[in-house]
Amino acid sequence: MENEKTINPPSGYVTFTLFLVLIAVSGILIWQELAVIGVIVFILDFSLVLPGLVIVNPNESKVLTLFGKYTGTVKKDGFFWVNPFTVKKKVSLRAFNLNGQQLKVNDKVGNPIEIAAVIVWRVKDTAAAVFSVENYIQYVNIQSEAAVRHLANSFPYDHFEDEDASITLRDGAEHVSILLEKELNDRLARAGIEVLEARISHLAYAPEIANAMLQRQQATAIIAARKQIVEGAVGMVEMALDKLSAKNIVELDEERKAAMVSNLLVVLCGERNVAPVVNTGTLYH
Repeated sequence: MENEKTINPPSGYVTFTLFLVLIAVSGILIWQELAVIGVIVFILDFSLVLPGLVIVNPNESKVLTLFGKYTGTVKKDGFFWVNPFTVKKKVSLRAFNLNGQQLKVNDKVGNPIEIAAVIVWRVKDTAAAVFSVENYIQYVNIQSEAAVRHLANSFPYDHFEDEDASITLRDGAEHVSILLEKELNDRLARAGIEVLEARISHLAYAPEIANAMLQRQQATAIIAARKQIVEGAVGMVEMALDKLSAKNIVELDEERKAAMVSNLLVVLCGERNVAPVVNTGTLYH
């Protein structure tokens, strides 16, 4: 693999002035009836001087090869002159934004999920990008998809299927992004690519199990809510019994306490409004 070599060629303004001077000289020679010499100067001017002029825009580079040999990379923006026989390949140094397509993969426990990622990357080593891989943009796309698939296979979607998992795709967004960025940098280092940022942009269960998973999540939420309601109701019943006993409002035997606890729990835990029933007798008749 070629190592990047940055070069600073001479300014192109002096060479461009020489190009214009040679055109004028060839015109004068032809006018003075020295047509052969004038034509030779004109041909040399356009074949040796003009092809060596290159313009490098900001955040761009020119990778130069001479007869199949890498000679260097021009990264400084400006107007330059290089060997006219070199082949000049433009490589952008700007940051690229890759919005990955949604992939259908299985998570660590085998659930089918849909996942996609947004990746920000740029060319760090122009020589590696041009000479180490056939097409570095296509290389980034394919390796990014492979990295996202591997990431999805490494962690469960959530804690439902794997309660002992310390990291999940849904809850560990920051940690997952760090791992994805690291893996991408390892995979793309061969092509001289640096990943600046990588984040999960889409994460969901696959359509064939989405309804079942939604029902499971709803059931879990209902159970958690019921548990909290029951705990609160038991605390309120306990407080009511303690205050009745402490203030000597009424003395209740165990059977009456049980009936009171049952009634209070029905009132506090019921989903609908309770219709009171007035008892004109006693508990025993």
